[in-house]
Amino acid sequence: MSESQPTASTSALPHSDPLALFDTWMAEARASEPNDSNAMALATATPQGRPSVRMVLLKGHGPDGFTFYTNAHSRKGEEIRANMHAALLFHWKSLRRQIRIEGPLSQVADQTADDYFHSRARDSQLGAVASDQSRPLEDRAIFVDRFRAAQERFEGQEVERPAHWTGFTLAPERIEFWLDRDNRLHDRRVFTREGDGWSSTLLYP
Repeated sequence: MSESQPTASTSALPHSDPLALFDTWMAEARASEPNDSNAMALATATPQGRPSVRMVLLKGHGPDGFTFYTNAHSRKGEEIRANMHAALLFHWKSLRRQIRIEGPLSQVADQTADDYFHSRARDSQLGAVASDQSRPLEDRAIFVDRFRAAQERFEGQEVERPAHWTGFTLAPERIEFWLDRDNRLHDRRVFTREGDGWSSTLLYP
């Protein structure tokens, strides 16, 4: 999708394939953002509708959706297991753009989680073993001791992925693109899944 020469009265976000547009914007973000262009806000909620949000990293995307990894015993993991729907937000300040994505979640296959886990730096793997993510920690030294214990436990061998450390994929049902424009006359277009395709409409900013 080209944003070439839109006029004040024309949109720079015509109807298109939103997944292809995401690919284009993500590639441009990788070139312009100084840190973590794949960072995204992940919003979850309890079955009672109490929301929470945090930053995570997108670790894969394609026709099936957007994938991230986490400790399923963490607060977000517990909320996901109780309510398998979420929302994502990408904000690229350098490009003055954002993308919002909403949809249901599914857990990745164990082999997929294993493959990604073992692609991480070894100390990151050990840190995942040592961490009771989101649980109270009386003293940081306890965490460091657990990390060192994991180092000793797996010395000379592959680090075993904890069964509760896994990934989730969000299948997009709604994708909204926002583009900053002069005088706060911003561009917004929302795409909604309809069968195998997408409908879209502009939104007032």
